[in-house]
Amino acid sequence: MSETSDSAILIAQIKDKLGIGDDKVYAVMGEFAEPEDLVEAGRRIRAMGYTKIDAMSPFPVHGIDEAIGVPYSKIGWIAVCGALAGITTAQVLIYYVGKIDYPLIIGGKPLFDFTYSIPPTFELAVLFTAITTFLCTWGLSGLPRLYHPSMNYRSAHRASDDRFLLIVEADDPKFDAQKTAQDMRSVGANDVEVVEG
Repeated sequence: MSETSDSAILIAQIKDKLGIGDDKVYAVMGEFAEPEDLVEAGRRIRAMGYTKIDAMSPFPVHGIDEAIGVPYSKIGWIAVCGALAGITTAQVLIYYVGKIDYPLIIGGKPLFDFTYSIPPTFELAVLFTAITTFLCTWGLSGLPRLYHPSMNYRSAHRASDDRFLLIVEADDPKFDAQKTAQDMRSVGANDVEVVEG
């Protein structure tokens, strides 16, 4: 059996387990050769009224987020909340242990002092930030993802090499497969395909 047919069988099995059928349209995808073309096409597609737009590229493309209307990430604020939770946990724990649960007067030092609690507070702030950021990044990204319909696009593998893909998803209110494909061609897409999955 060839490697291609093995991977096709594996993909079919994964789709079957996840309950994903082949008859549903996922998106219209178009290919661009240059990052500037992708950004300009993204702006024009968005100006046509499409809102569920995504892009795939081999490297980060400056300006694509604004062009296709990607909202700012919440991860920064989530990381701040993780840090504050770590700081609060450390201070409460140190105060409780040092002043309430097991008070020891050693050398006339106070039972609780902010200065000696700085190192463990810093450590817990970093730990809570890292764990919170990692888990929320996975959660907000929908990871781990065993299958994604965009991989059904015949040139999807080139998005990690030398091509730039623009995607208009089928759950966009303005989406109509034929009209969206025409719009994608009108903004300069080289290889336009209605992708199922």
